[in-house]
Parts: sequence; C-alpha cells; structure tokens
Amino acid sequence: MSSRSLIALLALSLALGGAFAPLARAAASADADAPVAGPWTLEHDASPAFSPDGCTVVFARGHGITRRLLIASREGSGWSAPQPAPFSAGAWMDLEPAMSPGGSFLIFVSNRPVSAQGKPLDGNYEGQFQPGRGGNLWRVDRTSKGWGTPRRLPDTVNAGTSVYAPAVAADGSVYFMQPDPQTGHFRLYLSHFAGGRYQTPRALPFSNGRLADYDPAVAPDQSFIVFSSDRLPSTDTASAIFIAFARAGAGWSTPVPLGPSGTESRLSPDRATLYYSSTDRRIHRFALADWRGRHPDRP
Repeated sequence: MSSRSLIALLALSLALGGAFAPLARAAASADADAPVAGPWTLEHDASPAFSPDGCTVVFARGHGITRRLLIASREGSGWSAPQPAPFSAGAWMDLEPAMSPGGSFLIFVSNRPVSAQGKPLDGNYEGQFQPGRGGNLWRVDRTSKGWGTPRRLPDTVNAGTSVYAPAVAADGSVYFMQPDPQTGHFRLYLSHFAGGRYQTPRALPFSNGRLADYDPAVAPDQSFIVFSSDRLPSTDTASAIFIAFARAGAGWSTPVPLGPSGTESRLSPDRATLYYSSTDRRIHRFALADWRGRHPDRP
C-alpha cells in the first residue's frame, strides 16, 4: 500500500476505528494551535454541524462502532451539556452530521441496514474490507416539534455500502465521498437535487481517483468547496485541507491548500470559520474569511 493511500485510511480510521486505528493513533501529532472550546470536550468528538442561527450544534462522539450523534444548545456565552440525539440512541454507528443551510433537516452517515431486521453495513475502501463499518446517508427532518425519524436516501445516492461525508447545499444537492470503482481511493461526488429527486451522482472533475479526496464541506450557494486530500502537501501522517472555487461557465478551479491539516471539515453558519478535526483528534478552527481576505485573487 502506498503512503498516499495510507493517509486516507488513517483519516477515516480516526472516525470509524477498525483495523487501521492503531496506525492512526501512532501517526497523530498535535497542531500548534489549541483545540477550540465547545461542547465537544472528548477525544474523537468531531464534525460540528450548526443550525443557521448557531444556537444548536450536532456532532459525533465515540470511536469506531461506538459513534453516536449528540446535540447541544447555546446557553448564554456557553453551551448546554450535550445530549444524545433522539434519532441516534440505538445500536447503530452514526457519524458525520451535515446540517442543511436552512436548518430544516440533517444528513448523516450510519451503518444501520436498509431493513430493521438487517445487520450493520460492511464497508470496503482502499482495498480493505471493514466489517460493520460501512455507511449510507440518512436524512432526519427538524421541525418546531423536534426531530423526526431518519430516512435513508435513495439508492441513486446510496449506490454502495461505503458512502460517507455528506455536505448539503441550499438547493438540497448533496456532496459526499465514496470509493472509486477502479482505484478504490475515495472520490468526491455530487448528486444534484432537481424536480424533487436526487440525480445520478457525478464525480467532481478535480477528484479523479488517482489520489484520495474526502470530507467535503460546501458553501450553501456552491461557490466553493473545502475538502481533505492526500495530494501534496499532505504528508504520510497528515491530510492537507484544500479549497476550490466554482467559476461561472468554467467549472471548478484547481484546488489549493488552505494551510491546516485535518479531516471532517464543517463551515460555521456565516462561512467565516472552518471547523475540522486535527491530528490530535480534537476539533480546531481556521479563520476562512481571513484567508480569503488575504487572497483577493481567489474567486
């Protein structure tokens, strides 16, 4: 296995655990900046998905198949103690929540089966079989009465059992990652939501499967996308975070590194801050608006 392929395995191992978790732990080293304060206080807390007003956050806690989703609310200048999400209190592994920009629904990854009588999904990525660590995308609606019952996205999106890392645009379109059928490396895909239906997913043109790309976070208007990758300047132990911009009539720009290394990126409601899991397995933040201000040549 190449060192580049290993990076992708290490990144997903930090979320899913499994055979490569010891390697991920051995590779971890803290960034110079300190973790950001919040209701996420434990190692492996990850993927903070905020409501539009920033007053509610859903995030993942646990390691491997123990992962569940928690919810916390703003209380003054701090946060309430996180509580298990009512739709994530069962026996399934739930992770990688992504809030819709309007806050009316959440999409997350789960190894729960299609039928209630089934067994947890198995995964297969980077040439490795991962029993019980597969994933499909599920949607749960949020109304004034609370959270609804999760519903699996259709087979158009969930075409296999290794579909992870959702990101939701304002029009309902979903970005996600899944293994390339030829190389086994993770690629980024987009399923447009049009006419009330998810359309056939297409790989993003800059994500060609030769090197793994994963964990997208997209602007609501789809004007830019942030993601992790094992393309340079990633190292054998850390995944660089990149940004690419949508250009009118010209597709996506060439991705450029933002500077930090990490995975599971999430945008703040105002898109000014990027939250991500660093190599110390804690949530950090990056001043994305400041970066864009220093790079006015970027779209």
